[in-house]
Amino acid sequence: MTGSVFDIAHMLAGGLVLVSMMMLYQDRLYALLNVFALHSLVLTLSVAWQAVIQDAPHLFVTAAIALIFKAIIIPVVLHRMIRQLGIHREIETVVGIGPTMLAGLGLVALATVVMLRVTPSADPIAREDLAFALSVLLLGLLIMVTRRNAVSQVVGFMSLENGLVLAATGAKGMPLVVEISVAFSILIAFIVIGVFLFRIRERFDTVDVRALDDFKGRRRK
Repeated sequence: MTGSVFDIAHMLAGGLVLVSMMMLYQDRLYALLNVFALHSLVLTLSVAWQAVIQDAPHLFVTAAIALIFKAIIIPVVLHRMIRQLGIHREIETVVGIGPTMLAGLGLVALATVVMLRVTPSADPIAREDLAFALSVLLLGLLIMVTRRNAVSQVVGFMSLENGLVLAATGAKGMPLVVEISVAFSILIAFIVIGVFLFRIRERFDTVDVRALDDFKGRRRK
């Protein structure tokens, strides 16, 4: 394996972690969606590069799915949904941006240490990709936990799934049937989430998930 092959794979997978950190920093929905589109674009490039170096043409299908659905269709649809629902475009967070970023850095360090220690004999590219993928996954969970807006939590969930795709492709790819089933699962989940958001907006006149907690508390009383 030449040094340039490893460096490019390392740069693309590391870029995905960097863009995940950028998502943590965003405090406006439109900016968050734009960064998520960039996140999916970097994933597309990473998967396409893995297809080249692994000589696995079926991974180009995964790259195309990420590009078409995640980098283009889903961000555009969410932009329109925000306008139609009249959602407040500032993102309310559970904690401040500063502590959230520090927590994100801690999770990246933890993921790197854990993954590199448990895979000492694995292929170098696979080790790096798995460490970066675990970092992306944990950062996606952090976005979901620290954001109160339902749309931003949806974005966190989809960025988490990007980490899973990175892990699967870095570990010498995955069967085409799995890629297609994952793509349809994400599409169905996105449709369900869209209906869910419209129902929340109609019922509570907001998509802040605290409204659900308040409603549940009133029902118990």
